[in-house]
Amino acid sequence: MTSFSPPLLDPKDPIAIERLNLMNMAKLSIKGLIESALNLGRTLDSDYAPLQQFFVVMEHCLKHGLKTKKTFLGQNKSFWGALELVEKLTPEAGEITASVKDLPGLRTPLGRGRAWLRLALMQKKLSDYMKTIINRKDLLSEFYEPNALMMEEEGAVIAGLLVGLNVIDANLCMKGEDLDSQVGVIDFSMYLKDGGHSSKSAEGDGQITAILDQKNYVEELNRHLSASVNNLQAKVDALEKSNTKLTEELAVANNRIITLQEDVERVKEESSYQLESRKASRSDSAPDGQALGETRKQLKEETLLRLDVEKELEVQIGMKQEMELSMKMLEKDVCEKQDALVELREQLEDLRVINQQLSHKSQSVDAGSKHKSEAIARLEEKINQMTGTVKQMETRCKQAERERGLALEANRLFKQEFGDKIESLQAEKQCKNCGGVFCESCVSNELPLPSSILPETVCTACFSLLLQQYASTPT
Repeated sequence: MTSFSPPLLDPKDPIAIERLNLMNMAKLSIKGLIESALNLGRTLDSDYAPLQQFFVVMEHCLKHGLKTKKTFLGQNKSFWGALELVEKLTPEAGEITASVKDLPGLRTPLGRGRAWLRLALMQKKLSDYMKTIINRKDLLSEFYEPNALMMEEEGAVIAGLLVGLNVIDANLCMKGEDLDSQVGVIDFSMYLKDGGHSSKSAEGDGQITAILDQKNYVEELNRHLSASVNNLQAKVDALEKSNTKLTEELAVANNRIITLQEDVERVKEESSYQLESRKASRSDSAPDGQALGETRKQLKEETLLRLDVEKELEVQIGMKQEMELSMKMLEKDVCEKQDALVELREQLEDLRVINQQLSHKSQSVDAGSKHKSEAIARLEEKINQMTGTVKQMETRCKQAERERGLALEANRLFKQEFGDKIESLQAEKQCKNCGGVFCESCVSNELPLPSSILPETVCTACFSLLLQQYASTPT
C-alpha cells in the first residue's frame, strides 16, 4: 500500500474534517483487515469482526454527502442508486447487480447496497468499481452534494487503498443475514494503538508522539460522537413528536370513520324508509304524481350522498391503514435509533475511559522524559569533565613524549661519549672472595670458597691467601 499525504483542509470546515476522519478510518480498517487476513491464512467469513467493521466504514463513506429524497415517510438516504451506475459504466458489473436484485429477503435499497459491497469484495473488483464511478463525477452529482467524500480527493484515496484487499479471499454467505435492518455503528476502540513503553530513547519519543496523536484522535472522536448523539437525540425527539401527532391524527380519523359509518347507516335507513313510502304510495288508489317526483328526487340525492360518504369512508380507511403502517415503521425506526444511541453512549463512555488512560500514560511518559532529561544533563556534565581530563592527559602525554625524546637523545650522546669506558668495564671481572673488580688476567684462578663447594673465580691475591689458609688448616 502506497503512502500518501492528507489533503489540506480548513480547520473550521466540519465537512472537510468529517471527510478526513472517514478517510483515516478507512485506512485503518483496510490495513487491519489485510494484516489479520494474512495472519489467518487470507480467507475470511461473514462473522469476522474486522470484516464487518470494514463494511460499516465503507457504508459511512458512501453515505457521506448523499442528497436526501423526501417521501411520505420522511427523508430517505441510500447509496444504492450510485452503485447502480457501475453497471452502466462497466458491463461486467451487471452480474453483481442482477445477483443483488435476485437475492431473497432484500426489501430496501440500503440492504441491496450492502449486498453489492459484499459481492464486489468476493469478486476482488471493489477497487476497480469504486474507481470507475469516482471518475464520473458528472453522474455522481445526481446523488451526492459537491462537498461529499465521493466527490472529493478523499474518495479517490480510498479507492486506491481498496486495491490491497485483492490479496485476501472472502467467503461470505448472505442467506439468512438481515441486511435491511442492521445498525452500522463504527467500533472506534478496534483501531486504537497499544501505547507500550520502551527503554530506548528513540522508541520512547515515537511512543510519546503516538500517545499524543491517539489522545487528540480520541478527543476528536469524542466530539464527533457527542455531535452524533445530539443529532440522534434530536431525531428521536422529532420522531416522538411525529409519532404523537400521527397518533392524534389517527384518533381523529377513527372518530371520522365512526361518524361516516353512522351517516352511512342513517342514509341506508332513510333510503329504506323512502322505498317503503314509495311502495305505500303505489298501493294507494289515487297516487299523487308530484309527491312521487319529490320522493324520487330525494332518493336520488340521498343515493348520491351515500356514494360520497362511502368514497370518503374508503379514503379515510386507506389513510388509516397508511398511518398505521407509518406508525409501525416509525416505531421500528425509533427503536433502532434508540439502540444505536445506547450503543453510541456506551462507546462514548469507553472512549472517555480510554482517554483517561491515555492521559495517565501521557503524564507518566512526561515524568519519565523529564527524568531522562535530567540524567542526560548529568551525563553531559560528566562527559564535559572527562573531556577536560582527556585533554590534560593528552597534554601530559605530549610532554612525556618530548621528555622521552630528550632522554633518548641524551642516552645516545652518553653512549657516544662513554661507550669505550663501558666496554672496558664490561671486560673487567669481580672476585668472588673480596668483591674487588680486576682485569680478566688477574681473575683467572679458581678455588673453592668456604661458602661454596664448587670452585669460584678469585683474584691473584685472594688465591695466594686462600692457599695459605688451606695449607695451615688441618685436614
